[in-house]
Amino acid sequence: MRRSAAIVSLALAIAACGKTSNIEPIAAGTTTFPLTVTAENGAITIAKKPVRIVSLSPTATEDLFAIGAGRQVIAVDDQSNYPPGVPTTKLSGFEPNVEAIATYKPDLVVFADDSHKLSASFKALGIAAILQSPPKDLSDAYKQLDVLGRVTDNRAGSANVVTKMRRDIRSLVEDAPHFDRPPTYFHELSSDYFTATSSTFIGTVYALLGLKNIADAADKAGTGYPQLSAEFIIQSNPSLIFLADTKCCSQTAETVAKRPGWDKIDAVTSGRVVALDDDVVSRWGPRIVDFLRTVENALKALKKAA
Repeated sequence: MRRSAAIVSLALAIAACGKTSNIEPIAAGTTTFPLTVTAENGAITIAKKPVRIVSLSPTATEDLFAIGAGRQVIAVDDQSNYPPGVPTTKLSGFEPNVEAIATYKPDLVVFADDSHKLSASFKALGIAAILQSPPKDLSDAYKQLDVLGRVTDNRAGSANVVTKMRRDIRSLVEDAPHFDRPPTYFHELSSDYFTATSSTFIGTVYALLGLKNIADAADKAGTGYPQLSAEFIIQSNPSLIFLADTKCCSQTAETVAKRPGWDKIDAVTSGRVVALDDDVVSRWGPRIVDFLRTVENALKALKKAA
């Protein structure tokens, strides 16, 4: 339970300070250095092609390897676990140690949370660093990939990844079943019922397939990450339940079915409790396509059973 609460607290903290870069998507090509980009943490100058990149963001790690910059990455944080074989270290993106990061002599650092004033610290050390916090929607996620392609001199790679993501997502959306009334869903972040609303990045992904989020009505504070009560969830009676706490909190369809009163929920009685990969749904890189495919399959099963 403590671990799940920590996960949600971090999501709230990052979302509260999140902004997006104002760089527009770029065409494939070769970068000319030195290069100055306007990132979330200001104007950042990259003197030459980075060959010692440190990633303190699991999403940035996935993005960097996907666009072809993997060979330039020398160290990643302790939460970066994909793709297999990434140079994982004890570095933390949650509680960063600037001195420890500096020992890797990076020529570029990518991070997702500036609550510890990392931007100022890296600037003082003369280390180029780019902040890429959680995006508002897929468009912003694509822009982050474009930026990484530009600053790492992998513009063609980033353009290819974005093109493929757009194509795959468009195909999934077009192939998704239609419902006269939008199916409702509950996205569980932790076993104490923290969730994400439609205003969050993950909420916008669900919305692509026409689902209705039961949590929207309960987010009185407007955080995007309210904690619901069991009574509220039972009364809302979602058509689908998606578990994003299978790794952190060992939740399954079986554990959900044993919760008091949950046998009254349609999603539970009809076998519509869907286990997700915590890592995939907490990141906004290329594997978001895998998540969307899982949701679409759940919708197809729901339509078939109707």
